[in-house]
Amino acid sequence: MEARLNPLGSPAAAKAVKHIIAASKALAESTVPIATQELMRLRASQINGCAGCVDMHTKEAAHAGETSVRLNLVAAWREATVFTDAERAALALTEEGTRIADAAGGVPDEVWADAAKHYDEDQLAVLVCVIATINTFNRLNVITQQPAGDYQPGQLG
Repeated sequence: MEARLNPLGSPAAAKAVKHIIAASKALAESTVPIATQELMRLRASQINGCAGCVDMHTKEAAHAGETSVRLNLVAAWREATVFTDAERAALALTEEGTRIADAAGGVPDEVWADAAKHYDEDQLAVLVCVIATINTFNRLNVITQQPAGDYQPGQLG
């Protein structure tokens, strides 16, 4: 499969993408565990059918020590016993935030309230930013049909 377009080939788009990458990297400095952030990115990417991001975030999570059991069960996290209550709340928020167009009124209050039981205001802001940035990357990759499979952990810094 060949990509339709290389967004980094356009000076304006490349500049915008670099800012999105920088925004995503800044989230690593938060107190939200990297494992949680990677699980969220993986789940949103699965929902959006973004092969490039599924490839990247599965490999990055494994490289950071995530187990294959947990990675394999992200798509079925509701029935899996391997996730903490905080991770489950983050995954629920990820799903609702990713499928925002499917629900009139956006993210349900009960999903937000459950996340707020496990994360403080700063962490909630980070969760929202993780969801926003991964959905941006998913859309860039899916629209331009970026191929997947060759990503190496740490490739993007």
